[in-house]
Amino acid sequence: MSSDEIRDVQRAAWAGLAPGWEKWDAIIMDQLRPVSAAIIEHLAIADDQQHLDIASGTGEPGLSVAGLATGGNVVLTDLAAEMLDVARRRATDRGITNYEIRVCSAEALPFADGTFDSISVRFGYMFFPDLSGATAEFTRVLRPGGRLCASVWVRPEQNPWTTIVMQAIAAEIPLAPPDPDGPHMFRCAAPGHVSALFEAAGLREIAEWDVDVHLVTRSRAEYWEMISEHVSIAAAALQRVDRGARERIARAVIAGARRYERDGRVSIPGVARCVAGMK
Repeated sequence: MSSDEIRDVQRAAWAGLAPGWEKWDAIIMDQLRPVSAAIIEHLAIADDQQHLDIASGTGEPGLSVAGLATGGNVVLTDLAAEMLDVARRRATDRGITNYEIRVCSAEALPFADGTFDSISVRFGYMFFPDLSGATAEFTRVLRPGGRLCASVWVRPEQNPWTTIVMQAIAAEIPLAPPDPDGPHMFRCAAPGHVSALFEAAGLREIAEWDVDVHLVTRSRAEYWEMISEHVSIAAAALQRVDRGARERIARAVIAGARRYERDGRVSIPGVARCVAGMK
């Protein structure tokens, strides 16, 4: 499959997931807030920051950057216009106006060299068809002295918030192992993977560190409902099962979340890795 074909598939998939991301916005944002905070802290946002948010989805951490850089501007980019529509509604609800939206590929950015003071890429890297090409584009549009900070998921076993459902699905249908060189959620999990891309693109002062997260829901049933509606790999796999299998998967997921239940609430851990560099 060519890079263009991969992007077409991704665009359709994320367009389909947009309603789920909007429905579960509060829970998703709470889970990912520590990662957004770590990215923003490293970027040292100034009041007049010119910032680019790649693979923005529903708008974070770009909208939070806009809230800090009140005299600057933030550009939110994504392949899926439907996800960015959610970001636009979130910005309106928060009274944020110093932003703009561009639907585009990370590997072909429609911006001049040296346009931005900083770039964030929260959980987009794993899905770029051309990792080196995307990193070169980020470096190109970053001004000298500008900072790039990205986050990726580490190994599946350190992220039970997603592996619980994938193990339950695998008990019902065969799941082919992901192409190690193709886009998938854990493609960049190995330590140093993204750092090597940064170094090859000419970035300096590269650092990486892990950030703990927790997915918190009001019940195990709510965990199942939200995870099945917003996690890309789970949603894609669930399209392949019939009603009976889906019901068995639901029961297995709800049972699997029991170990993380305290006083009725569920808190399932995960680990992300942030990677930063300077041009």
